[in-house]
Amino acid sequence: MPELPEVETVKRGLAPTFERALIARVEQNRPDLRFAFPSGFSDRLTGCRVTALSRRSKYLLADIDSGDVLVMHLGMSGSFRIEAGLEEDLPGRFAHPRGKNPKHDHVVFHLETAAGPAARIVYNDPRRFGFMDLVSRQQLAVHPYFKDLGLEPLGNELSGATLARLFAGRKMPLKAALLNQKFIAGLGNIYVCEALWRTGLGPQLPAGMLATKSGRPAKKADLLATNIRAILEEAIKAGGSSLKDHTQTDGTLGYFQHSFAVYDREGEACRTPGCPGTVARMVQSGRSTFYCPSCQA
Repeated sequence: MPELPEVETVKRGLAPTFERALIARVEQNRPDLRFAFPSGFSDRLTGCRVTALSRRSKYLLADIDSGDVLVMHLGMSGSFRIEAGLEEDLPGRFAHPRGKNPKHDHVVFHLETAAGPAARIVYNDPRRFGFMDLVSRQQLAVHPYFKDLGLEPLGNELSGATLARLFAGRKMPLKAALLNQKFIAGLGNIYVCEALWRTGLGPQLPAGMLATKSGRPAKKADLLATNIRAILEEAIKAGGSSLKDHTQTDGTLGYFQHSFAVYDREGEACRTPGCPGTVARMVQSGRSTFYCPSCQA
């Protein structure tokens, strides 16, 4: 599933075309994706203007001047592409050919853009694990999608002190705590593995070790917070990590996977300077965890 950097990359790619655009028409080519579309989906969007595009955790949010918010989730294989006239926006280079099978084009937004020319934003999803919904902006914060989500890891709230407060006294493994969306929203398996390696913390350590007995942040708590934010920002700059299905809005693939230090590198030498260790893999809560047993303790 695309992680936070991938969704943020998609948001930034869509924003210049989607924001301030008038939705002239919506093609809804099937009644459902993972869930059924809301009643009157196409009609409720037609004639409305997109006032802002944002992200919350792994959700894309398009504010509409009707007062609704178009909530979009990419699921496992969902992606958007932007088409303007007879041309598509295809900058960058390709690691693999992108999928463009029109039978998987489930939603097409026909737009009159703020700059004037007509454009189409096409949602393609071979596996149909993504979904779209319409939620009132006034009810968004208490909606089941969002009411239990934790803090945003790219926001100012993330700090060593915050990690200490969230995890003090908790015996669950550190990696599991960081993946819990009720604590921190949007962190996924890849970037947690990378942040823990960069910080020198073992994924199986108890989460409570980030707080001292007095509740203050432990020595590595601030470093972990800094590394989480830095790795996410590096991944966004690289266009995300394209594993299997994820592509950016222009069809190109992200390249942060070429910077992985431990993820999917089982059996390779640890990249920590001076460390003689070898990257290992173990399974935690059904997910592969990659780490160095020598320098992550």
